[in-house]
Amino acid sequence: MSVEAVQKYLNRSRASVYRYANTDPELLNPPYDQTKLNPEVRRDKDAPLEFRPQEVRRFAEEVLGLHPTIQVQPVEETLTHDLMRQMLQELRAIRKLLEEQGK
Repeated sequence: MSVEAVQKYLNRSRASVYRYANTDPELLNPPYDQTKLNPEVRRDKDAPLEFRPQEVRRFAEEVLGLHPTIQVQPVEETLTHDLMRQMLQELRAIRKLLEEQGK
């Protein structure tokens, strides 16, 4: 994930993402730090920071205490829904008639 994608996922500023990142001006790839957002291994100092989605999720949950929120939105009623509802009512009426005739 790019810095922009992490920024959007965490709902934080770009500067915050860089503050959270485990970077060191002296070391190209600093050792793992569980309190920081650890980037992918880089081969060049000028390479952009990239993060694994699992690492971003771990950091969000364990360090920041964020938990993903799933928002369920009601389905918008359409003509198709209305027609399906009418068909279901007709099928129930037919079933009821067939059951009454079978008795």
